[in-house]
Amino acid sequence: MDTLTLTKEILEPSSGKITGRDERIARLLSWLPWLSVVLTSVPLPILFLLLFLTSVSTDSAAVFLLLTFVSLGLGLVVGLILLILLSLYRNRWHKRLRDRLALDGITANEVHWFEAELSSEERKAWRELKASNPLLADAYCETLAARLTATRIAGRARTETLRIERQLNRTRALRGADTTQLINELIGDRQRVDALRVEAVNRLASAKARLQTIEAAAHRALSQTETESMLRRLVSSQEQFPLALEMANLERDALQEARQAQQGPSTDSHLIQ
Repeated sequence: MDTLTLTKEILEPSSGKITGRDERIARLLSWLPWLSVVLTSVPLPILFLLLFLTSVSTDSAAVFLLLTFVSLGLGLVVGLILLILLSLYRNRWHKRLRDRLALDGITANEVHWFEAELSSEERKAWRELKASNPLLADAYCETLAARLTATRIAGRARTETLRIERQLNRTRALRGADTTQLINELIGDRQRVDALRVEAVNRLASAKARLQTIEAAAHRALSQTETESMLRRLVSSQEQFPLALEMANLERDALQEARQAQQGPSTDSHLIQ
């Protein structure tokens, strides 16, 4: 049993692809829990309220008004219960879908189905990259797919190691039977699973390092772009002489010329006298 075969056994040798049916169910489950609250809490109170408004006697109006509030309260309780149950079913359905999609490895096109397994920093960085740099966002998405796949392989390998350890303990506890060969096979399986887990952990570390590299490149590009834009704005503002200052200089020159013009005739008249 080589490492590739063991990997297929751990991840189950079947392919998982998203289908149109899956997308329709996902859309339905996105709004069905809230629709259940509306359907259980609104129709009956509206009906009783209309009967209250159209009632001709005081007694019937009081009864219909009471039924309006009672049906509203009961409807909200039932709606909240359905909301919780449908939300739990939706989370379980999404988990089964993610497990099926991860059977043959997670691709970049499937990462949005695994956003629940992303950290808040990864979701924020991915969102910012999609808005600022689509090319880096694609590279970041592919690296996220590799990170998610490596995380799942490492988790499956860890679970498989625990299962082998339990089986080894049960086998060693047997008395009166020759279990040497079985124990040796289980030890070999454990060693191969450990090797697979180590490789998955190494690939996980590489994927995380690449994510950090992409984030640093994106921030560096954004900082450089913003700095260049600010420098261009500064140079442009320095090259263009401020209009108010230019007008003040012109006004000052005009005043100086006016004073010189006034002083000129007065000086001439004084010399004549």
